[in-house]
Amino acid sequence: MSSFDEYAALAAQLTDQLRSGERAAVEETRRLRGLTAVADQLGERLAAQAHRLEQLGRAIGVAEPGLTGPDAATPASVPAASAPLPVSAAPAPDTDPAAELAAVRLLADEADRHVQATEAIGHRPALLPAWSPAARALAVYCACALGGATLMLVMVLASGVGLIGGFTLGAWICAGLPVVSFVAGYLVLGRFGRAPLIAGPPPRYVPMGFVICVLLVPFVYCAYLLLVRFLR
Repeated sequence: MSSFDEYAALAAQLTDQLRSGERAAVEETRRLRGLTAVADQLGERLAAQAHRLEQLGRAIGVAEPGLTGPDAATPASVPAASAPLPVSAAPAPDTDPAAELAAVRLLADEADRHVQATEAIGHRPALLPAWSPAARALAVYCACALGGATLMLVMVLASGVGLIGGFTLGAWICAGLPVVSFVAGYLVLGRFGRAPLIAGPPPRYVPMGFVICVLLVPFVYCAYLLLVRFLR
């Protein structure tokens, strides 16, 4: 083989190597741009999660430090959206950016599930959260009415030993205790029957509560009188 043929072969080999290097550089640039786009998307997603968590914290009266701020949305493992990955930043043998971003995506998915669960809890009140509003109001007014009836029985016993007059006892049984029971149920529903993430007052079912309290306390008193007469 002549020197010219050897030169031509070497030149062709060098050209192939240069083209292969250019293709590899183009593929690497394309891969790094794809990783940068994924990092940008994760950064926006984490920023939205941080904003939502801040809203949830304000709704329940908890201000968690570190949720807000320019550095809260983008952790160290996620490249910033404003800093594209350079072509020369080839990964180390023990580090794969794609795997790191995949791990961050899994963590973001898990965070989304926790945020959704928190929002579901935040839309339910602390008092009897699994009950419907009407059932909750019914239970609260009945409990308050029974509490008023218990107080009424104590007053009846006190009247029997002369500590309370008959007129005072009658006034409390007919008006005082039912009203107090109703107001107590109304306040309990307003304090513990409101969901943290729902604006406005909770449903209190005022007519139902008033009827329950007005009827149940005198009913218990009448039942008590009948029981006493029956036992005699």
